[in-house]
Amino acid sequence: MNPIFIKREIQFLVWLLMFTLLLFVVHWYILFHFYSDITLVLPLWSIYGFHFITVFLVYSIINFKESEGNKNVFILFMGATLIKMILTIVFLLPILLKPNDNATLEVFNFFIPYFLFLAFEIVQITFFLKENQDRNK
Repeated sequence: MNPIFIKREIQFLVWLLMFTLLLFVVHWYILFHFYSDITLVLPLWSIYGFHFITVFLVYSIINFKESEGNKNVFILFMGATLIKMILTIVFLLPILLKPNDNATLEVFNFFIPYFLFLAFEIVQITFFLKENQDRNK
């Protein structure tokens, strides 16, 4: 296996783990202090687990294809993001189908981290693409 691929995977995994833990702790703290009386349909750990896994898979696929020499990673990223959006709808089905007094909070609980993880993913992919572009010059 390509050593550059493995190095980027390990670095990304460490950064993603730190990012996830930081966001989770901050999110849990806010919920604990301001919404402790509300029972959520989707537990916080499952939301962050979903985001962690999907972001890691998308990054890994793009990293793998790029390390093999595929230069069309934008199309691959857009396709993977579309699949991630479909998985998001499936993940949110319990909230969407079941009447819930706290549906707004549940949706915010999911989508605020979703967009933060998406931004993190885009920044990390941009970094390694820029690094490769500089290396190939």
